[in-house]
Order: sequence, then structure tokens, then C-alpha cells
Amino acid sequence: MSSFLNIKPQTLILWVAAIILLLIISALALILWSVPDPRVFNDNIEKVFLENDFSTQTEIKLLEVLASSGSLFESSISLYSSIIFTLVIITISMMVISFGSLMSNIHLRQQFVALKNSALQVNGIELSRAENSVKINGDWLHLTKGSMETLSVLLEATLDGDFLSGLDVETLVSGKNAANCEDAAGVMRIKRLRDNIGNQIVAQHLIQNIPGKGYQIKVSKNNIVIN
Repeated sequence: MSSFLNIKPQTLILWVAAIILLLIISALALILWSVPDPRVFNDNIEKVFLENDFSTQTEIKLLEVLASSGSLFESSISLYSSIIFTLVIITISMMVISFGSLMSNIHLRQQFVALKNSALQVNGIELSRAENSVKINGDWLHLTKGSMETLSVLLEATLDGDFLSGLDVETLVSGKNAANCEDAAGVMRIKRLRDNIGNQIVAQHLIQNIPGKGYQIKVSKNNIVIN
């Protein structure tokens, strides 16, 4: 499915145009070569009239019947050709409608994937030390002073392209010598930062608190499945 979503719209348009062109050519070929030509029948009837001298009433009546059957045959062939052409037009229309629906579904699917990815990925961070808050993907989150210090250290290291261990975090935040710091203390600072940010994100996007009513999950009841 993911590989199908990566198909360019121009490629799909070319495929649909090729199929429509093939249908039109097939319909024309069917009408021109498969459907009998009524003019041949009428020409033969006319030739019989010209080459023979019919005198009896029965012979003349027979030729009149043949002539009328030729006209009826021509009308039937014309109707047959019209039906084929109409069916081809209907088929092409249904293909165009289906193609439009397919393109719309692909576009919606791509938007859904993009929305899902944006919800799981950080696209931007803005740190405000003055307000002890951080803006993540457009949402402002208020942090404790300790979490702000930990986040600041991590962001500065990220800007420099560096990785920090728990010991590095504790050393930079506390300002102590590395010999007097423990890796577990830095890991605990990161855990508190995760909890501080994660709790607020969950509160904003998952668990809502309605004053006077209580707590509720922010999701439609139609999308809840409990096994």
C-alpha cells in the first residue's frame, strides 16, 4: 500500500488516458469491422431491381419486402452501433469517476500519513527561559526549573551535534566536577524531564479535564476498541 501511495499522479493520469484511448479504439474497431454494413444489403437489392424485369405481382411484392427488410436492417445496425457507443461513453465516465475517487482517497491517505508522522515527530522547539516554558510543535508546555536546565543542556548539545551521557548531563546542570557526579543522577534528571513534558502532552491531547464533570479521554467513542 505504501508503494502504491508513492505513485505520482502524472503516472496514474497517463495510465487512465491510455486505457480510455484503448477503449475508444476498440469501440471504433468493433463498429467499423464487426458490425455489418447495411448499405451493402441495400445496394444488392437495388442491383436485383435493375438487372431483372419483374412483372408478376408476387415478384414485385417480394422485392418490396426485401427493400423494407433492408431499411429495417439498417435501422437495427444503427441502433446497435449507438448502443455500443453509449456503453463505451458510460464505461469511460465510470472510469473517470473512479479515477477521481482514487486520487481523492490517495490524497486523503497521504494527508493522514503526514498528520500521523507530524504527531509523532518534533518539527520545532522554542525554549523560553524567562517563562520556564518550551514550545513543541506549536504547543507551549510549562516546565519546572530543573527540567528547563536539563532541556537547555540537551538542546545545546544537539545544536553542537554532541551526545550526552547521564554523567555529562549531571555535570553540566549541577556545575560540579565529573568525579563528584553520578550517571544515575543525570538519568534521573532526564526521566523527570520526560515525565514533565509527557504528562502535559497527554493532558492536552489525550486526557481532558472538564471542570465540574471530571476526566475523559479525548477520542470519539466510535474509535474505542476494548478486547
